[in-house]
Amino acid sequence: MSLSSLDLNLLLVLDTVLVERSVARAARRLHVTPPAISNALARLRGVLGDPLVVRSGRGVVPTPRTKALAPGLAHALRALEAALQGDAFDPSTTDRELTLAIADAGQVVKLPAIVAAMSSRMPRARLRIASVDRLLSSGGLAQSEVDVLIGVGEHGPGIRVLPLYDETIVLVARADHPGIRRRLSVASLAALRHVEVQVAPGKGSRAVAEAYGTLGIERDIALVVPTFAAAAAVAAGSDLVASLPATVLEALGPGLGLRRLPTPLPPIRTTIRLLWHDRTDADPVCAAFRAILVDAVTHSPLRPRRAHAAPTAK
Repeated sequence: MSLSSLDLNLLLVLDTVLVERSVARAARRLHVTPPAISNALARLRGVLGDPLVVRSGRGVVPTPRTKALAPGLAHALRALEAALQGDAFDPSTTDRELTLAIADAGQVVKLPAIVAAMSSRMPRARLRIASVDRLLSSGGLAQSEVDVLIGVGEHGPGIRVLPLYDETIVLVARADHPGIRRRLSVASLAALRHVEVQVAPGKGSRAVAEAYGTLGIERDIALVVPTFAAAAAVAAGSDLVASLPATVLEALGPGLGLRRLPTPLPPIRTTIRLLWHDRTDADPVCAAFRAILVDAVTHSPLRPRRAHAAPTAK
């Protein structure tokens, strides 16, 4: 197929549909009618010989061919947009939707500052928050609609990483927990039952598991939940204990009646990172978005150390 024979507007429509996962939302974003979007997709199906997207519930999902096409398409359109905008780009005028994946701990502690910064510096943009499990289930940063991840992300091909700040993990229980007096011994720590947070299936905290491993303790996990807020609520209303970021305890602990437990565990710290894919690296809108996020979550005019691309998997 020759590129000269293809209407490039059709590719913009497909990219928008993939981002929005909805014909109706894509139409609103492009300021056209849903039938116009459907007609454009039908024309592109004829050119590419693939269904491109199929209905799923109230939205649409991409076919395998489209999933493979999506990262390159997004990168090409963002690069073209950047070339056309040049030095004239003004973050305060963009009306793009930007998607951030962040666990609920970050939503509780950091999202208010992020929203305030966005309102000040990108007032016309729309911010969408996605869960980490949604990011992973939709193909990760390379293939999903997510522009940026804030979390304990792993390196991978094409992923750029910027360390933001270190988070301390603490063990918490309700203030009147009957089995806990002063500092816990190794034996008393081993006897506790836990509620574990897995922000995505099978994604518990490696740092927590390793800390317990140094004492020869395999935790007795009675409950697994997908959010830190749920773990805090359960610990507040039961005899289970939970490992939470200290910032979450500071935000939710007083209202729930939770307290930090002194333990023989070594300090548990984890680095929270900003992660994005090469496909959005050169996009001026995404670059401005990342700068806003860095300022909002670190509360410092100083930039963290330089981002780096992860090594390609062998």
